[in-house]
Amino acid sequence: MTLPSAQISPKPKTSRGERTRQKILAAAEQEFGEKGYYEGSVSGITARAGIGQGTFYIYFKTKEEVLRELVIYMGGQVRHHLSVHIASCQSREEAEAVGMREFFNYIREHKNLYRIVLESQFVDEEVYRNYYESFAEGYLDGLQKAQLAGEVRSGDIQVWTWSIMGMVHLLGLKYALWSDDTPLETVVSGAMDLLANGLIGRGK
Repeated sequence: MTLPSAQISPKPKTSRGERTRQKILAAAEQEFGEKGYYEGSVSGITARAGIGQGTFYIYFKTKEEVLRELVIYMGGQVRHHLSVHIASCQSREEAEAVGMREFFNYIREHKNLYRIVLESQFVDEEVYRNYYESFAEGYLDGLQKAQLAGEVRSGDIQVWTWSIMGMVHLLGLKYALWSDDTPLETVVSGAMDLLANGLIGRGK
């Protein structure tokens, strides 16, 4: 699923313009991440970016448009980050563990961006839903390929996709966004035990 192009601000035609645009986005990430979307302001963004408010409106019509851009950016960045780290994995089980760990690492390093994604559900539900549906498309594809290869048993892959995403999302909140003092290997090990062996353990 992709957003209509009308909802995505056009890219500047010059490299200088793109640098200014990126500066605004970085400032907005700080402003919204620290204050929240509703308490954050265009004046706060421009002060952090070191530009005039008139310059802001050359690139974005509203602060909602900036929030939308940040959510789209976060989605693309985290998917790229995960794909790079799991590319060399030799099995689906290894890819699950590495992907989970790197997702938590990414949140720990980009807490403001993840807070913005969470808040976007109250500002622009479409971009918020798109963030997860785009992620689910790629994850579902990976699980289907693993199923065909015999690495994942038969079952409702689509429901499993959203179930696992929900689990990892909440673990990310608990152990990466709200608190980062638990070793990630401990978190990943516990989650992988559940994925590999199930809750009931009928296989045993």
